[in-house]
Amino acid sequence: MNGRKLLAALAAAAFCGSFSPAAKGETYAITNATVYTLGAAGKIEHATVVLREGKIEAVGASVAVPAGATRVDGTGKIVTPGLFDPISRFGIEEVSGVRQTRDFSAEGRQFTASLDVTPAINPRSMLIPVNRIAGVTIAMVAPAVTEKGTIIAGLGAIVSLGSTDSYVRKSPAAMFVAFGEAGAELSGGSRAASMLYLREALRDARDFRENRNAYDSARRRAYLLDRADLEALGDVLLGKIPLVVSVDRASDILAAIGLAREFRIRLVVSGGAEASVVAADLAGARVPVVLNPLQDLPSAFESLGSTLENAARLARAGVVIAFETGDSHNARNLTQLAGNAVANGLPYEDGLKAIMLNPARIYGFDGRTGSIAPGKDADIVLWSGDPLEVTTAAEQVFIDGRKIPMVSRQTMLRDRYVGAMRDRGKDALPPQYRRP
Repeated sequence: MNGRKLLAALAAAAFCGSFSPAAKGETYAITNATVYTLGAAGKIEHATVVLREGKIEAVGASVAVPAGATRVDGTGKIVTPGLFDPISRFGIEEVSGVRQTRDFSAEGRQFTASLDVTPAINPRSMLIPVNRIAGVTIAMVAPAVTEKGTIIAGLGAIVSLGSTDSYVRKSPAAMFVAFGEAGAELSGGSRAASMLYLREALRDARDFRENRNAYDSARRRAYLLDRADLEALGDVLLGKIPLVVSVDRASDILAAIGLAREFRIRLVVSGGAEASVVAADLAGARVPVVLNPLQDLPSAFESLGSTLENAARLARAGVVIAFETGDSHNARNLTQLAGNAVANGLPYEDGLKAIMLNPARIYGFDGRTGSIAPGKDADIVLWSGDPLEVTTAAEQVFIDGRKIPMVSRQTMLRDRYVGAMRDRGKDALPPQYRRP
């Protein structure tokens, strides 16, 4: 295959998320599998899962296979909901080192709270098939703060990784803000200044909502932010979307909880390196935490309390937790994060929930996805074995009831070079690719 043909093939792999309506209408029955529903039904052995018209129609050990359904043999395999990446850059970052492919932030103060990443999302990103065939079916695409911006990054969107059309599931879905050391750097070097900035922005947004007519007729004082930003913050004040605060130090987490109580807003902690130190406070305030359970080194003064037991301690205290990799190129490593958290004391099914159900709960989207139950979106993964083992592979992924082609740029490159090695002779191949 010459270079031009290879590029065309790779482009085809990136576009393979687009499906015809007929594909969605097909009925599938995954039979004789071990199913972790992550819902009221719990774990079901020798179960059948029926997918029809993009939804889960039935799940159980005694479910009959509908006439005309395509059977998928799940013997000796495990079925779970799809992976949900709670903070990603899918479609707004392609090559980390190339500025022109990064759309997750904007410099300056012209746009803050109203900066919505949704219009910039590229559903044909090469990163999507790579992670999709590893079980990632849905994600929160989130903005990030920049060194020349403010502590308010903007609005994120929940997207499906299964199609290049109708991929936005909810927008806006959350507001993102930075506290701690990053927030201090953006606010003149002081944590107090960053918290004051956000408090004043929320006060202005509340005043704007209550005095909109006076503002429109120029009978109101000047605000910290412009109209678009104030309107965006209004959704946070009304509880329509959560405020996701990137924060690590225990004292900063408590300050964020206090701010959330003051304005009666839904708070989500992202990062939370020292969250286990204030686990009881988080549980009492019903604040969930999105974290990387592998963070155990004090890379900064605000993360001196990092521990591999962070996730387990938070779960024992009753805090809802979800896991993030911080790397959309390798969001598929969510299963590895969960496996390590389980190895450090987190119960097994809580590990599964942290990468499947809990992200949906955190963003108020668990009515549609995150567990296997009749009526929910048919985002399903059939695993070769224990999904939290690094040697396990996703054998088949379904998104909206569609059978996803298990193809990506990486699999095409693998097949290309394996084919070239076979042409050179059997002995040139690695043992796993040699034919008997």
